[in-house]
Amino acid sequence: MQALDRTALLLPMRPGQIERRTHDYHRHGTTSLFAAFNVASGHVLLGPLHRRHRSHEFRRFLDTIEPNVPAALDVHLILDNYGTHKTQLIRRWLAERPCFHLHFTPTWASGRNLVERGFAELTEKQIRRGVHRSTLQLENAIRHFIEHHNQNPKLLVWTKSADQILDSVSRFCKRTLDSGH
Repeated sequence: MQALDRTALLLPMRPGQIERRTHDYHRHGTTSLFAAFNVASGHVLLGPLHRRHRSHEFRRFLDTIEPNVPAALDVHLILDNYGTHKTQLIRRWLAERPCFHLHFTPTWASGRNLVERGFAELTEKQIRRGVHRSTLQLENAIRHFIEHHNQNPKLLVWTKSADQILDSVSRFCKRTLDSGH
């Protein structure tokens, strides 16, 4: 996520007029958020925020998750296809912990999983309209949002059945193949 400071103030919405903002901004750095969503409770376990997004940082996040999960449970992690999650360092860590299972989302389906939906909520409600003049301000805003969210967590629930979702995915795949992409 980027710590952005717009060159002009966000223009307020008025009846009949949508939000307006300038196209230009100053970027004050980036941070990477590793977080785990407990799909049964809606709680978010915030891992450390990092200025870099490498396998070493992801490994530290896995080390954060491990003591927070009862040993008898299997842990299923839904991840994007970023190379950070597939390095030898991570494969060795996972080999020693057979209760951890990784599931990678197809690149075209990131918007269809609950984890991405949770990150989208963070972006929509906390980050997009904010002004962050430093990476530290951005990280504090993220922590504040998650603390507030965890006080009254809400489950992210699909409103369609599995069959409806799979049907939609198959239609998308067919359209993609038919169009030659």
